[in-house]
Amino acid sequence: MSKLYERYLVLKKQNPNTLYLFKNGIFYIFLEEDAKKMSTLLNLKLTNLNENVLKCGFPVNNLEKYSSLIRSNGYDVHIVDTSTNQTHSSTDYILNSEIKNFIQKLSNVDSNNLSISEAYCFIENINKKAKEFVKEMKL
Repeated sequence: MSKLYERYLVLKKQNPNTLYLFKNGIFYIFLEEDAKKMSTLLNLKLTNLNENVLKCGFPVNNLEKYSSLIRSNGYDVHIVDTSTNQTHSSTDYILNSEIKNFIQKLSNVDSNNLSISEAYCFIENINKKAKEFVKEMKL
């Protein structure tokens, strides 16, 4: 039995009504019953993880698209990052990813090479994005 499937079984035993989406490399995948439900809803092809376990999935760059469809259909989905083995609600996971990407972009800015007008524009953009994060985080 794969470690991924073992983790799925443990999580489903704890919360059988929650769907679990596993981040595995450059894909997100659903397993077994979750895969059957989501393959129908999201029009994803069912394949085999191994000879006994079904899966379906999508590339990581489609997370927002699919999680929006899933939420709009009333499903509770938690994302399990297999690299850290942490489980997050899909909303928290997406928000944390957006914040990490934002911080990464900020760290790449060379402030010594910005003109004054570029610096003001940069500050306005940071302020706008920070307000979006505060609104999403309900602070």
